[in-house]
Amino acid sequence: MHFQSLNLLALAISSVSATLSPNLPGMNLVWQETFVGEQGDMVDLTQWTVVTDLHNNQELETYTQSDSNMQLSGGQTLQLVPQQAETGEWTSSRIESIQSWTPAPGKTMQVQAALRGGSSPLDTKQGMWPAFWMLGDSMRHGTPWPLCGELDIFEQINGQLTGYGTAHCDHTGGGACNEPSGLGQSIPIPQDDDFHTWALKINRSSNNWQTETIEWYLDGVLFHTLVGAQFGDEGLWATLAHSPMYIILNLAVGGTWPGDPNEATLPGWGNMFEVQYVAVYSS
Repeated sequence: MHFQSLNLLALAISSVSATLSPNLPGMNLVWQETFVGEQGDMVDLTQWTVVTDLHNNQELETYTQSDSNMQLSGGQTLQLVPQQAETGEWTSSRIESIQSWTPAPGKTMQVQAALRGGSSPLDTKQGMWPAFWMLGDSMRHGTPWPLCGELDIFEQINGQLTGYGTAHCDHTGGGACNEPSGLGQSIPIPQDDDFHTWALKINRSSNNWQTETIEWYLDGVLFHTLVGAQFGDEGLWATLAHSPMYIILNLAVGGTWPGDPNEATLPGWGNMFEVQYVAVYSS
């Protein structure tokens, strides 16, 4: 099992690119990815797994390792790009961190990334579904979804200027996390082409699971909070706040939430999902 309890700070932080992940007051940088490399390069396969054999949520895309779907930009970003073949089939990319992280008792963990979408007009984005999220490492060892726990730090559908943060847990068909909808909130996204910072903070500093919190932020603005006591069960809360989770970046096409692309939906760079950095911090 590849995970780190965040009271044991990782030392393997790239000195070449450390300046791109911002300093956070009272927090230590534990791990980061700033996508240093030449244009067209693959992501660092010592840090990431490229997923190619997965279909969820009635999505249309096939995930690939092709540099037409996923590449380093050469300007220290990762670009996930949807493409459509002449046959109409869509392709895209998904990567998952090899490591997993969890906050130690009494500590706070923050996971964040700077993200932006492509510049295509809104009416050409139907079916686009970029996401920055985490899944419980226990899923890699046989625990089914949603009992493994899932924390969606950022999701967006159809290019709409709304971002979503959601938790999934317990069992399908209701449960403590109201599955399959989950426990989520949304926030407007400023209408510009700049990178925005999306962050998730798990706060265990109270040393009491009932008063621990999970918080979602856009550019430092809090927009969603969960508290241990509202779950009524320490074991369920632990699947979200006490258990190792790995990071996922993907660009889905179609699916149960956004719906399928239409005739106006454009493949290519205008509908890409671009990531400037991903970082994990601990108090």
